[in-house]
Formats: sequence, C-alpha cells, structure tokens
Amino acid sequence: MVLNIPANNRDSMGVSTLAIVNGMLADPAGAALTAGTILIEGDRIVAAGDVAVPQGAETVDAGGQVVAPGLVDLGVFATDKPAFHFGGITRAALMPDQSSPLDDVGLIRQAARAGKPDFWVHPIAAATRGLKGAELAEIGMMQAAGAKAVGTGRQWIADSGVMLRVLSYASGLGLTVITHAEDSGLAGKAVATSGETATRLGLSHAPACAEALAIARDIMLARETGAAMHFRLVTTGTGFDLIRAAKAEGLKITCGISPAYLFLNDQAVTDFRTFARLSPPLRSEEDRKAALEAVRDGTVDVITSSHDPRGPEDKRLPFADAAPGMAGAETLLALSLNLVRDGLVSINRLMTLLSANPARILDVNAGSFGAGSAADLIFVDPDAPWIVDSEKMAAQAGNTPFDRVPVQGRVRRIMKGGVFF
Repeated sequence: MVLNIPANNRDSMGVSTLAIVNGMLADPAGAALTAGTILIEGDRIVAAGDVAVPQGAETVDAGGQVVAPGLVDLGVFATDKPAFHFGGITRAALMPDQSSPLDDVGLIRQAARAGKPDFWVHPIAAATRGLKGAELAEIGMMQAAGAKAVGTGRQWIADSGVMLRVLSYASGLGLTVITHAEDSGLAGKAVATSGETATRLGLSHAPACAEALAIARDIMLARETGAAMHFRLVTTGTGFDLIRAAKAEGLKITCGISPAYLFLNDQAVTDFRTFARLSPPLRSEEDRKAALEAVRDGTVDVITSSHDPRGPEDKRLPFADAAPGMAGAETLLALSLNLVRDGLVSINRLMTLLSANPARILDVNAGSFGAGSAADLIFVDPDAPWIVDSEKMAAQAGNTPFDRVPVQGRVRRIMKGGVFF
C-alpha cells in the first residue's frame, strides 16, 4: 500500500525508512533517466536505484515524475524562501555582498541560520575586510563558524599580492576561492559590453577581454599556490579557452554560468531594459554560442541562478544608474531544461551542473543519490508549461529579463533533510 504521509510524521508512526517509488531518477552519477526507488533513513539517503522496499517502510509514490537531487545554487545574493521553493533550490551558497559584508564570524553564523528550517544556507566568507580588496579577513575563523568557501564578491581583487595571499591562505584551509572575473581597470564603471548595441545606445562600455585578463591573472596565481579556484561566471569564448587550458594542465579550476548568458545576448538591453542590466554584462551572440559549447563539452561545471532580486527603487532608473542583477531562482531549472531539450546535455548531466558539482565545490555531502548523501530531493514535471511573469513571481522582486517568456518544467514537490515542504 502507498502512504502519502509527510516525512516529518514518520517518527510518531514508528516508521524508520521512507521509500520513494515509481520515480524516474535523474542521478548525476548515471548516464540516463532510469526507473528506480530511493530509500531514506532520517535525513540521509541509504540506497537508490533498483532496490527492494523494506517491509514496513513508509512509501511515497512519485507518480512517474523525475526525482532529482535538490538544486545547490552556488552564488546567490539574497535568501528567498518562496523563490527557492518554487525553483527547487534546497541549498544556497550566499555571496558575501550583503548590507554588512560577510567578513565577520558573527555574520557568518547568522547567515548560516538564515534558511532554517526551510533550506540550507552556506555562507561564502569575504576574502577581504569589507570586500575592499586590501586587508585579508579572518578566513580561518569564519570557516570554523560555517563558511564553505571564500569569495571576492562582485569585484575582482586588483592587487595581485593580496589575491596571492588570499589563495595561499584558502588553500591551506582546503577552501575554494570564488572569484569575479572582470579586470576592474578595464571594466571600470562600464555597464555594457563594447559592440554595436552599446555604441548605438550610448552606454559606457568595456571590451569583453576584461574577463579574459582577469581569468589569466588568477589562473597564474592559482598555479603558484595550488589553490582551488571557481570563476563564478565565465561568459566569453576567450575566457572558456583559458579555463579549458587550465583544466588540461591539471589545475584545480572550475567555472560557472547562469542561464541569462546562455539564452540572451547584448541586444537584450535594447530600449534600455534595466532588467537585462547584469554583472558581468550580457555578451555578443558569438560569446553566447561559445557559452553553449562550453556547457556541451564539459568546460562549464556549474549553472547558477545568480539570484539577486531588485525592487523598482534599483531598477526603475536610467540604465547606467540601475543596479545590476536579476531574480533567477524561480527560472533556474526551467531555463536550464532547455539545454536538455536542445540536446546539449542529458538531464542527468544537468543535475551534475545544478546539484552535484556545486555541492562538491562547497564540500557538502549533498547533490547526489549516493549512500549517506543528504535527503534533499525534488519531484519535477519537466514538460509542465508556464510563462514567466515578473509581476507574479514568488521572489522578493521580479526583475527578470525573461519576463513573458514561455518555459517548461515545474518542481511539484520538494524535500529537505528527509522532510517534505
């Protein structure tokens, strides 16, 4: 008999094992969707695949839906419960760029508690005090308080000596450094990528090579220190070439991207659309195609929402004055599923990009169906159609450049730590 009982009632019923049956498993370790069962005890997965259901186990029928690990969103700028639940995000790595930068033990502890009990928050410690790129923050103490990585925030650390010390210190602690890839000397106060669109609109712009210059410098420093480095957003063909070469060399280099750079180019800012004002700025069509190829060939390790909800006080301004960022949590999965429909990746590989790899970079035991992994799961209807509507989004603000775009893929149920929400 199939019982649809909330997981948090299991203890009162004396049931120790939960079995999720009749699901199509999108296992990041597998090659393709397979029918199977997931067994859960407490807040951990104990087995998945072609496994027998123990006698007396509580059983939840997935109804033929895709069952996948909960999304691990590597690099959000705000915690946003309604948006995370809508999008299937069970863990979020919080960027240090907060009203008070995460450069202090107390702030790290506070951030780590922010999502409980609804989702996990993994704070990223500020690499330097106040994110000013000068004096190193107390990285070791923040790690002890719960920080899972070190970040430069929205800015590149221009001082190579400071960045070398950050990488050396983080490497000794076993922490990955998450960096922004734009040479600030070139990017300056630019709000767009150099090209026909920026010129036509009269926007301040910087050449796309600002990204490659930053990546090249940081790769050299990573080589010198042996540090693990994650470039949060890489958006240009030349940038991806540098990442490929670094990986081929055996350096501990990874990179990410968000759906905006996969499905939009710099023409999206036409008519001064501030919802398309991002950092780094949207790139050329040639770079967009290079980004898709980087996903296809495995150069890209992570797809992140870069969730940054901005209200009208930040977006209803002249383009150059508007704050960069977009609300991306709700659309992360639906937009990323286009990569599966277009044949660039399998759905299992997509879950590696959205769950397994981010969890590995953060060194948390999640994002997979392996024994002992956290029981963070989502039930997905990958074909469910809906239309993105900035006025009806669950997020704190609806600043999405994908407003009114039809998408497919909805999360129907979400589990965090063995408990359904």
